[in-house]
Amino acid sequence: MTITAQAGLHPARIHPSSIVEAGAEIGSNVEIGPFCHIGSKVKLGDNVRLMSHVVIDGNTTIGDGTVVFPNAVLGCAPQNIHYKGEDTELIIGRSCTIREGVTMHPGMPDFGGQTTVGDNSMFLAYSHVAHDCHVGDNVILSNNVLLAGHVTIGDRVIMGGGAAVHQFTRIGHHAFIGGLAAVSNDVIPYGMLNGNPGVLMGLNIIGMQRSGFDRPAIHAVRRTFKMIFDPATPIRENIARVREQPDNNAAVMDIIGFIDAESERALSSPARGKRG
Repeated sequence: MTITAQAGLHPARIHPSSIVEAGAEIGSNVEIGPFCHIGSKVKLGDNVRLMSHVVIDGNTTIGDGTVVFPNAVLGCAPQNIHYKGEDTELIIGRSCTIREGVTMHPGMPDFGGQTTVGDNSMFLAYSHVAHDCHVGDNVILSNNVLLAGHVTIGDRVIMGGGAAVHQFTRIGHHAFIGGLAAVSNDVIPYGMLNGNPGVLMGLNIIGMQRSGFDRPAIHAVRRTFKMIFDPATPIRENIARVREQPDNNAAVMDIIGFIDAESERALSSPARGKRG
């Protein structure tokens, strides 16, 4: 067992029933509870707490202050038939909460080799983050949320219990995904999606308000939403009209940039089957 901690700081507290393989880097004031197994390439930042029965393997880094609840499994091999044991990464940010039974997998070598999770995010019981996902800051995945491979989740996204996201799908920042929703197409920033198949129901106004958006910014996003999804004309024509507006703010430009970006998936809309 190798424990690397900065001199002069509080040493790690490791329960005698846990296994920490030689080579693992353990920060200051880390607590590793009973029956945990920490692999040789794992890096735990300062003040990380593993409650009990936690497995962390592979080239996995966990940021300062993150708390991991029992039976979480982080950094084990991706659930992908093409994975051949390559040294890919799982990087989890600071001050995250990872609840019971959560699973997160490292990336695949053909797609950059990294799965990343930002800071201050919460992953409730039995949620899953697959290989090559990129999850932003201040995200909440409720119980049993499932992210397939290559999913991108923006900052401050909230996902209701049991929602599932198709591979290569993007969900823009400040979006809200309802419980049991099936997300098979991209969701614009600030969008609110529900149903199976998922339908864009409107905007996450409450989320915008909680994040400090003022009334003019919210009104501009509402106007943009109505223009983009005007059923009388195709979405691409509607976006061109939005660009011509003289008073577009940063929130509006975020939506346009998201739609303009290259994507493997179509765009979620208020009407089933509608495409841009």
